[in-house]
Amino acid sequence: MKWLLIAVGGVLALGLAAYIAMAIQSHKRPATLGLHHGQLRPCPASPNCVCSEAADRTDPEHGVAPIPLHAGAWARLKQNITAQGGVIDQDDDHYLHATFTSSLFRFVDDLELRLDRDAGVIHIRSASRVGRSDFGVNRQRVNHITATLDRM
Repeated sequence: MKWLLIAVGGVLALGLAAYIAMAIQSHKRPATLGLHHGQLRPCPASPNCVCSEAADRTDPEHGVAPIPLHAGAWARLKQNITAQGGVIDQDDDHYLHATFTSSLFRFVDDLELRLDRDAGVIHIRSASRVGRSDFGVNRQRVNHITATLDRM
């Protein structure tokens, strides 16, 4: 019985150490941020990313709709991001990058917006920096940001 408790404790300690290591790793800014050939980068194969650009839009796991562009939408999106706890790291009036940090393990997620005036939309991408699953957090974040935009 004593060895079983030691084994279970060891497994729990290793799991906690792995989560802490992932949280530390998530604070390193990835090289894959920003526009690539004028568009937001496509999502990786892992399910912890959503994006409205053409490459991902038809993918049910990663696709989300772009945000319709209307007067004041960019400014209201920035307000929504900060109201939800996001920190805007870059805003050059056609590209925006913000980060969100989870409360428990301090994992960092990236949110990117790209203003496409020609198409009349704002493209959005939200992705976790580490891990495989995000339990739907990035999709929920995008849905909440766009839903609250409609109410403003």
